Amino acid sequence: MGQELVPLLDKDGVRLTVEDTLATVTLTNPAKLNAQSPALWRTLAEAGRLVPGSVRVVVLRGEGKSFSAGLDRQMFTPEGIEGEPSFIDLARSGDAELDAAIAEFQEGFTWWRRSDIVSIAAVQGHAIGAGFQLALACDLRVVADDVQFAMRETGLGLVPDLTGTNPLVSLVGYARALEICATGRFVLAEEAVNTGLANIAVPRDQLDDAVRDLAGALLAAPRDAVIETKALLRGAQDRTYDEQRAAERAAQARRLRDLAGIGE
Repeated sequence: MGQELVPLLDKDGVRLTVEDTLATVTLTNPAKLNAQSPALWRTLAEAGRLVPGSVRVVVLRGEGKSFSAGLDRQMFTPEGIEGEPSFIDLARSGDAELDAAIAEFQEGFTWWRRSDIVSIAAVQGHAIGAGFQLALACDLRVVADDVQFAMRETGLGLVPDLTGTNPLVSLVGYARALEICATGRFVLAEEAVNTGLANIAVPRDQLDDAVRDLAGALLAAPRDAVIETKALLRGAQDRTYDEQRAAERAAQARRLRDLAGIGE
């Protein structure tokens, strides 16, 4: 998006660029439909650590015709991916070791909902399995009209374990989330918007412009107000109505005092 920038990170199929208060993370292996591997997940986590504190909005995108078609299928072979444990190796490890390995994989998916940023996934073409979960890791999703979301883990005898289940249920409800995961069917653009899975769907050639417009609108709002609002909304599901009212009062008191230049 925009002029060429010197990447802060560019390896393992992930590139991070920063322009003022906007960061862009790009999946850069279109020849393999941005298939995912443990190395990519570790680099996504590294990208999160490298995002400067001045950044307010992070855009996640994939090069080529698909956002991400999911796991690199080589992970399912007995030999796996060179330099990485195969699924068979993982299955043979102890409980603590296996839990730690999956937790490390998840770290590439957790930082997108940090309180100090708003993240936007720009999704075109396939977003399958790990690709679907990576899109779900973001706060907002803008999709092209050719998008095809699918959660295929259950059909492979696995479960979605890259942090996607919580946001999926929050967005579409338990029953639809179960049906999507258990059947592995495609969710297309119209359904994605109608169910809240996507914020907006646009023609493929308008995707970058739509994301740029949304990022600009977010950046136009005062940063501290956005941070407080995001925290209020993220916590709303876990609070009662009265607890949420109290949280609103406390947040507004902080904002009013800040605007008036009065300390706590």
